[in-house]
Amino acid sequence: MARFIIRRLLGMLLVLFAVSVIVFAIFNVIPNGAPENRMAGKQSTPQQIEAIRREWGFDQSVLTQYVKTMEKLLTGKNFISYNQQRPVYDELKAGLPRTVSLAIGAAILWLVAGVALGVYSALRAGSKADFAINVLAIIGISVPVFWLGALVNHYLGYKLGWFPNGGYVPISEGGLWEWAYHLFMPWTVLSILFIGVYSRVLRSTILDTLDEDFVRTARAKGLSERRVVTHHVLRTSLAPIVTLWGLDFALVVTGGAILTETVFDIQGIGSYYADSVGQLDVPPVMAVTMLGAVVIVVVNTLVDIAYAALDPRVRLS
Repeated sequence: MARFIIRRLLGMLLVLFAVSVIVFAIFNVIPNGAPENRMAGKQSTPQQIEAIRREWGFDQSVLTQYVKTMEKLLTGKNFISYNQQRPVYDELKAGLPRTVSLAIGAAILWLVAGVALGVYSALRAGSKADFAINVLAIIGISVPVFWLGALVNHYLGYKLGWFPNGGYVPISEGGLWEWAYHLFMPWTVLSILFIGVYSRVLRSTILDTLDEDFVRTARAKGLSERRVVTHHVLRTSLAPIVTLWGLDFALVVTGGAILTETVFDIQGIGSYYADSVGQLDVPPVMAVTMLGAVVIVVVNTLVDIAYAALDPRVRLS
């Protein structure tokens, strides 16, 4: 197991280096034209363009440009949004707790509900309960997030007044209750899609696993059905769920919940990224893109390690 972890960590470092090169190339090398013009924006002056060129080293070699770009991305020093004229990392620090709070609550909800419904549906395959869960899962997968969010926000928030109409309250200001109270509707809306996907995937995986030889062997040894399901079937079937959960969580943290943040006025990283793209503001877009890549690679590595802990056969790969 230790060797497997070391290999995965070394592979993670190599992937992060490759990602940094790709991000640098996408924003600074591949597009035609001077990158300082894109960064300065349409309302820039020649003096501003020249200052950006010197600051980022665009008048020097590509290697020097890469080093300076990565230095700015890693340290955040003088990493300014040229359209908004604000430090990019200050904006990320303000938005990251909001997005992480949204992602953590929704991820726990969709994992617990998805696994519970998937297991229940698989163990009662062909029953009315199984049919009902499958229908609800398909509906959850099909319903657009922005439509469901607007609907829930209007009726439960505006008309009935059961929940706030969006917004975000940090734990440090309102305590744990107010924090969760303001995020409950966004958590629920964001998790609906994933609950449907996870329950369907886990149901299918469990049904396939129940026909495996090692399950029949466990039953032949006289183990109880509960022990067979929990210690053999479920442990093996959870491996793809762990993979999905890690990737989905990383995507949500890095801006995958833009619509949910917009509907509920959470103003996290997703909203900041969308605004920056709309303004063609290169530094924030570059920072969020790199942050997203780092989070996805790191979480994927942790998922591989968890996968190996669930299934020892993976350690041989």
